[in-house]
Amino acid sequence: MTGILGMPTDFLAPLGTPSGRRSWLAGLCTSIAKAASKDDLLDQIDAALLVHAPVGDTATLEALGKVYRDQVDQAGDVHDRADKVARKGLPEVWVGDTRVLASAAVAAAARDATRMAEAFQGGAKALHALADSLGTARRQDADGRAKMHQAQQRLGPRDDFFDLTRLLETEEEREAALTAGRALAADGADLMHRAAVTADDAVRAAVRDLNKWAAEARAGKLHTGGLTAVDRLMLADAGGASGPADLNEILTANDLERSGRAMDRLSAADRARMDRLLADAKTPQEKAYLMKALAAGHDVDDVQTFAGKIHGKDAAWLQRHLTPIVNPAGSMKDEGTDPVRGSNMNTQLQSFDGQQWAQGGDGQDGTCVASTTVAARALVDPVYALSLTGGPGGQEDDPAAFRQRLVAEQHRMHVEGHGDPNWNGMSLKGQTDISNKEISPETGSSYTLHQVGDTASRRDILPRIEKSVAEGKPVPFDAQGREPDGTWNGHSMMIVGQEGDKLEIYNPWGQTTWVSEDDFVNGGMAKAGDNRFPDAYAVHLPQD
Repeated sequence: MTGILGMPTDFLAPLGTPSGRRSWLAGLCTSIAKAASKDDLLDQIDAALLVHAPVGDTATLEALGKVYRDQVDQAGDVHDRADKVARKGLPEVWVGDTRVLASAAVAAAARDATRMAEAFQGGAKALHALADSLGTARRQDADGRAKMHQAQQRLGPRDDFFDLTRLLETEEEREAALTAGRALAADGADLMHRAAVTADDAVRAAVRDLNKWAAEARAGKLHTGGLTAVDRLMLADAGGASGPADLNEILTANDLERSGRAMDRLSAADRARMDRLLADAKTPQEKAYLMKALAAGHDVDDVQTFAGKIHGKDAAWLQRHLTPIVNPAGSMKDEGTDPVRGSNMNTQLQSFDGQQWAQGGDGQDGTCVASTTVAARALVDPVYALSLTGGPGGQEDDPAAFRQRLVAEQHRMHVEGHGDPNWNGMSLKGQTDISNKEISPETGSSYTLHQVGDTASRRDILPRIEKSVAEGKPVPFDAQGREPDGTWNGHSMMIVGQEGDKLEIYNPWGQTTWVSEDDFVNGGMAKAGDNRFPDAYAVHLPQD
């Protein structure tokens, strides 16, 4: 079946996607400059004009952005009032079913108001930026189309052997018309391509930012009638003992939603037991980890056993034993790359009592897939994390024993995924299988393999990756590269965080670092490992 210009209709399918349109126009930018004849050039101009102009109502976007911005001052007023109350010194009275000190609750309210103001501000900024970019893209596209039409006029109709006008033209006149038309069309294609890129990038950025701010509306995600507003506020506000609070929250957006649903499904007896466990917890962090265990799919018997192991522990002990990835202050700072290895200089070691969360314990064996999966499960399930760090009784602080358990678990998953018997790699199917067996029950999302061997496919999948990560669902991926002699290298890593246009990458060598979206799309993943693995080629994406 053929369509416009005699081309197969499936050949035109890429025009239905933003990345397809930008790729289509990028190709025409090259081919138009090489058009050898008038008819060839006219065909390519027609092909460019098949791409529809950027769409979107900029006035509506600007109006919605103004509505968001108008809420910022109101949220700021709430923060100021709450902060003033908290600093005045409230009496040490208990409020809420989980017995939170009133002063701590009011301080949490002030922080939540700040986050609310930041979310409204961020949402307004994203919408205004999108409106501005779409306006620019429309102007670029209109200018490009005008040049295309000028080129058509300059070239005239397609050649016809019986056309008297053509017969009267000299070869020099025909060549001059072709040269002028080619220049106009090339300028037009460039403008249309820039418009497609501008619009595509702007929409992706807006989707990324709005998804992030939606995930940051944290307290409202804990939907359960059994907890007071103060309880929900404090649980959403709980963070680790070290590192910036917004980079070390205990409960992710997904945790908050899943734990609320799990609470509502409990029987009356189990609900009473869970309420008592929360009421008896000594700190907001302890409470939050109990809810995280419930979100990970554990029943109340499991949560009660877990509660007995962590009861009364301070926030530092809890973070060390239950959170495998901690973000210190300055972790996002760009300190450049190693000139030899190509890896980021600003890299954080992730360890328990000095023993890194690394494949084989020292980063040397070939169990990167299994090791990434172990870290992902520990990240979303504190009961599982404690089984590795604290041992059967949950009380150990022994890095050697932790290493032994960690490596044994990595090897168990490697065998489970039918990895190489010499501990050297695993197939993509095996990786998908163990992701679904080991991580899906804790997150509630199954994992699907996506091949992303080129820039367009990586760009297309990026918004879905960022949405998953913003919600608290880790995303395993695989990177590759070749030696000068053609030898293939592959490595598995995991995306665990997102801030602005930055992605946080866990490398099972026992470290994390931040890379840019551009690094992920355009072959810059050496920054997360080294020069052997520049290109992401497979993503295991959680499905809602």
